Formats: sequence, structure tokens, C-alpha cells
Amino acid sequence: MGNSKSGAVSKEILEDLKLHTKFTETEIVQWYENFKKQCPEGRITKEEFQSIYTRFFPESDAQTYAQHVFRSFDTNEDGTLDFKEYIIALHMTSTGKTTSKLEWAFSLFDVDRNGYITKSEVKEICTAIFKLIPKDELAALAEDENTAEKRANKLWNVFEKGDNDRVAEGEFIQGVLDNEDALRLIQYSPNKM
Repeated sequence: MGNSKSGAVSKEILEDLKLHTKFTETEIVQWYENFKKQCPEGRITKEEFQSIYTRFFPESDAQTYAQHVFRSFDTNEDGTLDFKEYIIALHMTSTGKTTSKLEWAFSLFDVDRNGYITKSEVKEICTAIFKLIPKDELAALAEDENTAEKRANKLWNVFEKGDNDRVAEGEFIQGVLDNEDALRLIQYSPNKM
């Protein structure tokens, strides 16, 4: 079955993805076939990922944010995403539970991967998020979040930490769950007209 024909997703990866995502076996196999067509080498580079990502934000500068998203999904830190990392990324950002999405968001904000986020890391990611916002939407932002720095400060204040403190993953998740503003501030959702 799974491994018998060349180019098919391995039974081990298939079972692992079925266990850790909400995707069905049929969906995973279809995703794998599309992935292999797009990435015959079986891996997607940071540049390819950025190129794909920027197509979702044609009116914005998505490069920096795409680099951070890529880093957060490149779990083995080899500079590429394999099929498993790609599917987990897809699951986390689309169909994952709120807690799973917040675990991913924490890894996005944990730029240096030390298990904590700092105010400077929050500012770095908020700056990248801010670049996603088209210029015509900037004017509609609230006064206390109409720059990347103001947005970062507003988000950091949710955690009630000093400028030199740090936030652990559990604190981050709970802080965001407890504050509607925080959930909105850690992402950019394009205006739907």
C-alpha cells in the first residue's frame, strides 16, 4: 500500500500526520501529490516559501513575516520544509485548535528559540506583521496601535511584564486567551470588503 509505489507518502508519515492533524488519509495523499508536483525534490526552500507567501499579500511587504513563519515551521532547522513540516504548518494555521495555533504563534514570536519571548522579539514580529497591512488600511488603525512599535507595546502590556522581562509559552497562551485585543494583535487579517 503506502510504500509500494515510488513517490507515495510513506506509511509512517501518513500515520503520524493522521494522528497529529485533522486531515484524512485521502487529504494527506492529495496534499502529498500536489507537494511533489510543486517540489519534486521533496523540500521547499525558504525562498520558495517566501515567494508562495507573498502571493497571498500582493499589496504588502510579506517577505519578513514569511521568513519568521518559515523559521517557526522549520523544526529541524535545515533551511527547508519537508512534506511533514509543510502539512503540520498547514494544519496549525488553518484547522488547528486555538491552543495549537497559539503554541505556533509563540514559536513565531520566540525568534531566538530559547523558550521565552522578550519585548524586543514582540517588536520584531509586530514590525513584520505591520508590513503586511496595506497602506490604505493603516489610516483606519486605532491611535494606540497605528505603528509597529505602538502595536508591540500594546501587546507586551497584556502580559504585565517589564521591558526586560520575558514571557514563557504558558503565560503567552493564557494572556492571549484572556484578552481579545491580544489575539487580534498577534496576527493580521485582511479587511474583507
